Amino acid sequence: MNKTIQGLTITLIVTFLFPFFIPETKAAGDYWTSMSPIITARTGVGVAVVDGKIYAIGGRNDWISPYLGTNEMYDPATDTWTTRASMPTPRKNFAIAVYKNKIYCISGESDYDPESLGGIYTDVNEVYDPATNTWETKASIPTPRYGMCANVVDGKIYVMGGGLYISTYPFNTCCGLNEVYDPETDTWTEKTSLPTSVLHAASAVVDGRIYVFGGQGGLFMGGWHDYNMVYDVKNDSWSMAAPIPVGCERSAAGATTGIYATKRIYVFGGFAEASYTPQNLTQVYDPENNVWSSGTEMPTLHANFGVAVVNDELYVISGSQVNIGPPSVTNEKYTPADHENPTSPIPSPSPSQEPTSPIEPFAIALVAVVSVSAVVVGAVLLLCRRRRCKAVQQKDIAR
Repeated sequence: MNKTIQGLTITLIVTFLFPFFIPETKAAGDYWTSMSPIITARTGVGVAVVDGKIYAIGGRNDWISPYLGTNEMYDPATDTWTTRASMPTPRKNFAIAVYKNKIYCISGESDYDPESLGGIYTDVNEVYDPATNTWETKASIPTPRYGMCANVVDGKIYVMGGGLYISTYPFNTCCGLNEVYDPETDTWTEKTSLPTSVLHAASAVVDGRIYVFGGQGGLFMGGWHDYNMVYDVKNDSWSMAAPIPVGCERSAAGATTGIYATKRIYVFGGFAEASYTPQNLTQVYDPENNVWSSGTEMPTLHANFGVAVVNDELYVISGSQVNIGPPSVTNEKYTPADHENPTSPIPSPSPSQEPTSPIEPFAIALVAVVSVSAVVVGAVLLLCRRRRCKAVQQKDIAR
């Protein structure tokens, strides 16, 4: 076989076989995955992350049950839950934040006053250390309340907004307080208040700025708002950004860091209408360009739940799926469209898709390789045979 034939053979083989060695790619798109359900279903649960583990603390099981101090830890790596030491003061809708791998649980609703039809709010500031599985008490918050936002920036915990108890009608009002706790000195100070008082707003931090979305405003039950209030910690000042497309309250938010997914803030679920029907919204905010978009909706309706972010994937945990009734045990993970964590599972096929066995692509490729190889070899042999015949004919003529 001369060089021409060898070159032709190699070219044919590479041309036909190259597609089978291209890595499989999947269409980009965000998706949800159902994870192991929480042990104790709760509304108003506080959720925080330490060392890649998610802690779901406190809450309330239903409208008439006692307030809870339950503390359950979820390990995303093993998809398992374990019970940890309970919070000393059972409560719901408290502020929760993490500083130096310790979880701060501040204020919140700890009881209910049937005469005034309002909650009773504790001023406690209890800190959980996951390393020792123990709790300790720190300096109380100056203004007890519930349904506030809490975020950590530059080593300080900013507790914003929330609902106050007033001894006279209307008993409950929203507030715009911005009280700041310094864990290093165990002291509180007050900073510039929010432009508008809000209760049950969602919030997140990106690049040192605190974003506060939606919430109720004014008097208790004062309506749902589309606020997007931005707090600049360094300047102690507020500004207004592009409003959230669907104003809601009792929603929750989480921010991706830019490590495994682009920096975005995701606002999930909440109540968005007077009927108090939970939503399954996924509203996505781009803080750099100040624009909103929509993500794939949550599989289930949610309000008054917790959100945790681990490796730029967001976990929506427990909360209400109906207005009045027992809370959900759901634990649903949201993976952004541009997520690049190699440990992320491949989404399950939709019901309309036929699941494919992992061996099928290799079987198909093997059959194709054998078929193409047979064609190539046959063509080469035929070409060689013709060249030999021609050579023999030329020799006969020459004789």
